[in-house]
Amino acid sequence: MKSLYQRYLERAVSYQGNLASLEARLPAAKSDKQLCAQSDDRYLAEMAACIFRAGFVWRVVEQKWQGFETVFNGFLPVWVASRSPEQIEDMASDTRIIRNLSKVKAVQDNALLVKDLQREYGGVGAFLTQWPSDDIIGLWAYLKKHGSRLGGNSGQYFLRFSGKDTFILSRDVCTALRAEGIIDKPQVTAKRDLLKVQNAFNELRADSGRTLSELSMILALSVGPH
Repeated sequence: MKSLYQRYLERAVSYQGNLASLEARLPAAKSDKQLCAQSDDRYLAEMAACIFRAGFVWRVVEQKWQGFETVFNGFLPVWVASRSPEQIEDMASDTRIIRNLSKVKAVQDNALLVKDLQREYGGVGAFLTQWPSDDIIGLWAYLKKHGSRLGGNSGQYFLRFSGKDTFILSRDVCTALRAEGIIDKPQVTAKRDLLKVQNAFNELRADSGRTLSELSMILALSVGPH
């Protein structure tokens, strides 16, 4: 009987044409050394990007990104964290960025989170490397609880784009999980269902030797052409 990984892999390869084409589309996660070497302003910048992309056209955020870098002073955590309420309001009305006061406030809240992680772990990268890879949903929960607007896919994409090895519960990944009876809903929010997903990815990783990021993409590509 074929393993869960083999079934997903065969479907993905069938849609991509061959294994080489599939491999070319798989994302690469950063090593622990690379995560630790990345400066905290880049982690805060990625948090901000994910926050502003949520519910918005990603392309517009990308087009305005240099303005974001300027308005947020390179996303230096200590600078962003120390802005007064009046300064935050001024930043939120700046036409160089997407004007949204609640999202600008969220970036400041996350600057405070970054400062907390600096005090406790030495930096965001060091914090991410010590988190066990078999409990990614626990890391999602931490970001949701201690960060601002980092729940749901925003937190997941923050980790992925920062280089932390993670799976993402995109629509296609959820469709693939439903096809194997691992979940029975289009979206996964309940803790018991998240545990089922985590256990499935732990099994897939043990069977394949692949990263969670690679496996996430294989599942997404297993549901049809992209």
